[in-house]
Amino acid sequence: MKFSTLQFRYIAFLCLFVWGCGTYKQNVLLHAPDDFKSPPITKEILQAERNYVIQKNDMLKVDVYTNKGERVIDPNPELTRPTANTTNQLRPQVNYLVELDGVVKFPVIGDLKMEGLTLRQAELILQQEYDKFFHDCYVVVTFQNKRVIVLGAVGGQVIPLVNQNITLAEVIALAKGLPNDSKAGSIRIVRGEKVFIVDLTTIEGFQSGNMIIEPGDIIYIEPVRRPFAEGLRDYTGLISLFVSALSLIIVIRSLN
Repeated sequence: MKFSTLQFRYIAFLCLFVWGCGTYKQNVLLHAPDDFKSPPITKEILQAERNYVIQKNDMLKVDVYTNKGERVIDPNPELTRPTANTTNQLRPQVNYLVELDGVVKFPVIGDLKMEGLTLRQAELILQQEYDKFFHDCYVVVTFQNKRVIVLGAVGGQVIPLVNQNITLAEVIALAKGLPNDSKAGSIRIVRGEKVFIVDLTTIEGFQSGNMIIEPGDIIYIEPVRRPFAEGLRDYTGLISLFVSALSLIIVIRSLN
């Protein structure tokens, strides 16, 4: 059975198309089956403003000031002005780890149970403890490792949650927004065993899906799929070999 040049070209195109379809979803994360139903984003989930609580493996930054925080205010910058007996060197930042038993080891006051407390509750406890050694202490506690992971069209990014009660739109903005090759109508939020699917393409979808993001959430922004282009990219070497063999066959047939 003999094949014409045109038939060979049809066969080549068909092979490329099949390869492209085969690679269409090979790097799509969190693929949902057709019968998957996203949990409803209730009003409580959407508007659940809350204070983060201290958990195991959290890193805390603790600043302690005396005289009710006089040095923090310092209206005349006299306290921070270098003198002949002081140097103007910055104090290195020290972070404190919440151990697996929920205890944090602090200088001077020793071990304290911090797990389950809000930042404000922790500040009040630390103020009481440091008041035993210093005069009218003022304590500021901040988290150092609260973060979310953003994957998909924006690339892999770890976004630190510098503020509490940050929304989905704010996290996307911190990740440099939605690129042109992303699906704004297919954004997945993984929270423990739950997966929420959010559609931001409409005003209604934005209002119902712009939920408060919690530490540890995984946000996946599905990219726009281009199966033919992805097939060419993934099988460049094989395609080159196939085209070379096809060209050789065509040349041999033309010589006969």
